[in-house]
Amino acid sequence: MKKLINDPKDVVKESVEGFALAHPDLVLVNPEPLYIFRRQPKVGKVGLISGGGSGHEPLHAGYVGSGMLDAAVPGAVFTSPTPDAIIPATLAADSGAGVLQIVKNYTGDVLNFETAAEMAEAEGIRVRTVLVNDDVAVEDSLYTAGRRGVAGTVLVEKIAGAAAERGDDLDAVTAVAQRVNDNVRTMGVALSACTVPHAGVPSFELDENEIEIGIGIHGEPGRHRIEMEAADGITDRLLEPVLTDLGVQADESVLLFVNGMGGTPLSELYIVYRRAAQLLAEKGIQVTRSLVGNYITALEMQGCSLSVLRLDHQLTELWDAPVHTAALRWGV
Repeated sequence: MKKLINDPKDVVKESVEGFALAHPDLVLVNPEPLYIFRRQPKVGKVGLISGGGSGHEPLHAGYVGSGMLDAAVPGAVFTSPTPDAIIPATLAADSGAGVLQIVKNYTGDVLNFETAAEMAEAEGIRVRTVLVNDDVAVEDSLYTAGRRGVAGTVLVEKIAGAAAERGDDLDAVTAVAQRVNDNVRTMGVALSACTVPHAGVPSFELDENEIEIGIGIHGEPGRHRIEMEAADGITDRLLEPVLTDLGVQADESVLLFVNGMGGTPLSELYIVYRRAAQLLAEKGIQVTRSLVGNYITALEMQGCSLSVLRLDHQLTELWDAPVHTAALRWGV
């Protein structure tokens, strides 16, 4: 294992320290228990909080700031944060209008955020929760009951964050977050495994000429393992189940999101985007918004995920709204 780390036990702490030093205009960090929160909160708005195991950077800390999250709670690598960190982060995110939890559908995340919500409500804070479960690859995995929350999480956080920033109330922000989740689907592929620092060995084994279709963001196994093929063929395998499950029709507008898993060059992601855009055009589906890059990763895994979000006027408007975070920014 070759990684730019010191002690594997200190990876998350030192990474968050570096993140805070690099972005002092955007975030503050509470060191114990560990959470990141917005340096300049907007008083009176609905607070947005998310979190989960580390190793998916820039998710979630990279999305703390104007137009997205008010707080993020990092756990150990690929391990849910505990309620003792989520509770004070929830308090930090609250400015009187209630708090929305955006939670990826993994068993540990769901249980710990649920416990934290109950404790925060006992403190008088109104809390709502939206579970993100956009992954069409599997119904159940080692980490979750039901579909996993993957790249669609970024889109939920951006659009719900914009609704909160413009002053929508808690019920409205929750409803728009749920609507994004209901209208986004994702499928991923791994060309290689990732190595968790404290484990020191790859999370799974692939032969030299094998790829895994339908992987999760923790190195979970996917739908099936096949021989390596050209990018267009792989893209076809990812897009078809996404479109089938979403049921998107000709003349509908969509956002097309090609996300890197941490170890794939941007040039290759654009090759995947090219093919996906061609296929959508052939079906008469209009790609009106796009996102390409490493936005929710699995350490150094080679591969990508492909997401399609059905858009309407309101969701498009909220996507276009200004955002200013470490990892996503426009319109400001």
